[in-house]
Amino acid sequence: MLIVNGWCLMVGDKVSKACTLVFDIGKTHVKLQVLDANLVPIADAKGKNKVSHKAPYPQADVNGIWQWFTSSLKNWDVTEHIAAIVVTTHGATAALISNSVEHDNGLVLPVLDYEYGEINDFAQQYSKLRPTFSESCSPALPAGLNLGRQLYWQSQSYPADFAQVSHILMYPQYWAWRLTGVCSTEVSSLGCHTDLWAPDLKDYSSLVGKLQWRELLGELSPAWAQIGTVQAKVAAQTGLKTDCKVYAGVHDSNASYLRYLRSQNNQPFTVVSSGTWTIMMSSGSPVAALDEHKDMLANVDVQGNPVACARFMGGREYETICATLAGECEQDNSAQALQYVLAQQYMVTPDFSGGNGPFGGLIPVIKAPAKSEYAGAIATLYCALMIDYQLSQLNAQGAIFIEGAFLQNPLMCQLIAQLRLGQTVYLSTDGSGTVQGAALLSRWQDKQGDIEHTCCEASQFEELLAYKQHWLAMINNEVA
Repeated sequence: MLIVNGWCLMVGDKVSKACTLVFDIGKTHVKLQVLDANLVPIADAKGKNKVSHKAPYPQADVNGIWQWFTSSLKNWDVTEHIAAIVVTTHGATAALISNSVEHDNGLVLPVLDYEYGEINDFAQQYSKLRPTFSESCSPALPAGLNLGRQLYWQSQSYPADFAQVSHILMYPQYWAWRLTGVCSTEVSSLGCHTDLWAPDLKDYSSLVGKLQWRELLGELSPAWAQIGTVQAKVAAQTGLKTDCKVYAGVHDSNASYLRYLRSQNNQPFTVVSSGTWTIMMSSGSPVAALDEHKDMLANVDVQGNPVACARFMGGREYETICATLAGECEQDNSAQALQYVLAQQYMVTPDFSGGNGPFGGLIPVIKAPAKSEYAGAIATLYCALMIDYQLSQLNAQGAIFIEGAFLQNPLMCQLIAQLRLGQTVYLSTDGSGTVQGAALLSRWQDKQGDIEHTCCEASQFEELLAYKQHWLAMINNEVA
C-alpha cells in the first residue's frame, strides 16, 4: 500500500505490459483502477470527491482532482505499463472551455455542481424552452439535474463569459480533453436527462437549436473511439507515455449497463447500478410507458439506443436516513435487527433526497424511535422497497443484476430477491461494474463472454409483505 497526498493506493504483485487505466469520477468518490490485458484489476486508488464552495458558485474541484490524478500516477510504479485510458464520470455535468484560455484547465467558467439550488430560480423561464418529455425522454428535475437548465443558467447569469465558450464538453470528455487536447462529444452523457438529446431521432434536441449550441457541442464520437494520445505536458506530469491511447469515455451508469448489453444475447434484463444514485436500467421495458413524474426517463446506451430507466438517490438517502435517526450506517444491520424492525413496523417514507425519485418533494414520515439503534436496518428496508417500487414501475422483465455500493449490504440484496420473487437476482462479483464496463471500451472489438456473478438467495421474512403494504399505504396517504 502507498499513500499519496492522503489517498490510498493498492498495488498488486503482477503488472501487465499493456494495461488499461480507468479514471472513474463519481459524485462522492474518485477512483483510479489499472487492469491488465485480461481486464483483471491489479492496482487502484480512491478517495473522496468534494464540492468546492469558491466563488462564483459551488463547483467541481477540477484542479484538486487533476493534482491528485497526476501526483498519484507520478508516484505509481505501474504507470509506465499503462497503454490505454478510459474516463467515466457521473452525469448532469459539463465543462465550458475555450482554447484561448491560458489556464491549464481551459475553463471559461467553473464546472457547476448540479445540486446548486439557485438554478431553480430559472425554472419557469427555462420551462418555456425545454423540449417535451415525448421528445427528450427527460423529466423536469430539480436544481441542475437537467444539464440544459445548468447551461442556460450560466449563459444568462454570466453572458460575457459564456460568449467566450468554444466547446461545451460532457464531463467524461472534458477529462479526455485534459489528457489529449482533443475535443469530443459522446452520446451516453448527452442522453442522461440533459434535455439536449432526442433519443428517437438520435440527434440533438430542439433546445440545442433554439439556443444555437450545436456547434459548441460538436460532432459525436463513439465511446470506444480512440480520440488521441497523451499530450507531452501530461506525460511529463504523470509518467504516462505519449503513445498511451485515450478513448472518448462514457457516463458511469451506462458503463455498468454496457457489459450486460454485450453478454445477455438480446434477453430482457435489468441492471441496478447503485452508488450516490441508484439507477434501474431495463432492457426489456418500453420507453413509451415511462412516467416522467416518477423520476423515470430514458438514458441512452453507448450505441445510441434509448434505455428505460427509473432512479432515486439510494446511497444519499441511506446515509441521510441513518443521520436523521441519529444512527450510524455501520450500526446493527443483522437479520435479527431487520426482523425486529419488521415486527415493530418501524419505517420511514420519502423523500430524503431534496426532490428526486418517484416521490420527490414528499415530506418524510418517520415511524421509528429517535436515536434508533436500528437506523441501518430501517434504511436498508427503505432502499430495498424503493428499488422494488421502481422495478415494478418499469415492469422490469428477466434477470436483475445488482452492481455497485449496495453489494456491500447483502441483506438489502436478499430483500430485493424476496420482493422480486419470480425473477432471478444476481450479484456482480467484481466490485465495480462501472470500471469493468469502461475498460471494455479499450477492447471493444474483442469478444465479451459471460460476466462473473452469483445468484442471490432470497430472504425469508414473513412480515415483509405486510410491511411493504403499510409503507405504500403511508406514501399514498401523503400523495393524496
